[in-house]
Amino acid sequence: MYVVFLNYVRPIEEVEALLAGHIDWLDRYFDAGFFIAAGRKDPRTGGMLMVREMEREKLAAILAEDPFVAVAEYEVTKVNVTRAAEAFAGLKGV
Repeated sequence: MYVVFLNYVRPIEEVEALLAGHIDWLDRYFDAGFFIAAGRKDPRTGGMLMVREMEREKLAAILAEDPFVAVAEYEVTKVNVTRAAEAFAGLKGV
């Protein structure tokens, strides 16, 4: 799986202007089963995504569709989950 941190590089007003499109993008990939969790950082300097295992190139293509590419930088970390609480056992390595 991947943990993706979004870090805003533009003023929050520019982020807000793209929020509806960003939410639509999130909904599309949650519905497709690719995204596991998402949320805002506190303080609100960006956000976080947990993404199911996939080819790195496919993830890059999905991230490129996010309207927030205009206002954020993405830090992508691949995580090979080896331990998880029972409710999250499906996240362990393939």
